[in-house]
Amino acid sequence: MTELEQYYNKFNEEKRLLSRHGQVEYHTTMHYVHKYLDVLKQRGIVPGIIDIGAGTGRYSVALADEGYDVTAVELVKYNLGILKQKGSSVKAYQGNALKLKRFADETFDLTLLFGPMYHLHSDADHIRALSEAKRVTKPGGYIMVAYVMNDYSVIKYGFMENHIAERVKEGAFTDDYQIKSSEAELYDYVRLEQIDAWNQAVGLERELIFAPDGAADYIRPTLNAMDEETFRLFLDYQLKNCERPELLGASSHVTDILKK
Repeated sequence: MTELEQYYNKFNEEKRLLSRHGQVEYHTTMHYVHKYLDVLKQRGIVPGIIDIGAGTGRYSVALADEGYDVTAVELVKYNLGILKQKGSSVKAYQGNALKLKRFADETFDLTLLFGPMYHLHSDADHIRALSEAKRVTKPGGYIMVAYVMNDYSVIKYGFMENHIAERVKEGAFTDDYQIKSSEAELYDYVRLEQIDAWNQAVGLERELIFAPDGAADYIRPTLNAMDEETFRLFLDYQLKNCERPELLGASSHVTDILKK
């Protein structure tokens, strides 16, 4: 069992996405998923969806329950088992984002790549995952790609949780506090310029990029203490501001929407 599998065997992804900060991420992301599904349907397309790195199926099962034809690919057997136990119409397979050999070229209208980029550590692997997502997507289709952001980790884990000095001593950063990507680190933390370079290498055109959680991960206790009306207003604020450039780099995640 790999370190990644051991991690997800213990990590409760379902609980995270049902938490207040997880609800912000899910609500915002689904808004854009539906937006581009609607674009496809307006063209007369009945969209087929692939969810690569589907986890326990939070997105794929919800979309299948809405009536969409959804295929899910998940690396971790434990997560895949939870997904299959939900009894949805999702066609679920174990697989790797770097090699989607099960699927023919140009099969899907909407490709979700929400988890795999978190755990890849080289430019070559990021480009390979994007290339595979592009390959299985039909011309005119869309690819939604999520990343975890460098400066969120530096600010939150480094400064707010007071690990910065020990991490500097360990040589974890470049001179400008870019976290050094390493197989020893479970997550890979990126900056916008890296994302832009990978898109260019693969030849994918950006439709838009947004911060699915914005400030939510910084203010978890505040979110948890909010009454329902205030939390609803925060969701409204987040949705109306998540594309603002000044919020992107410091969000814990960004989601890039690309057109093939």
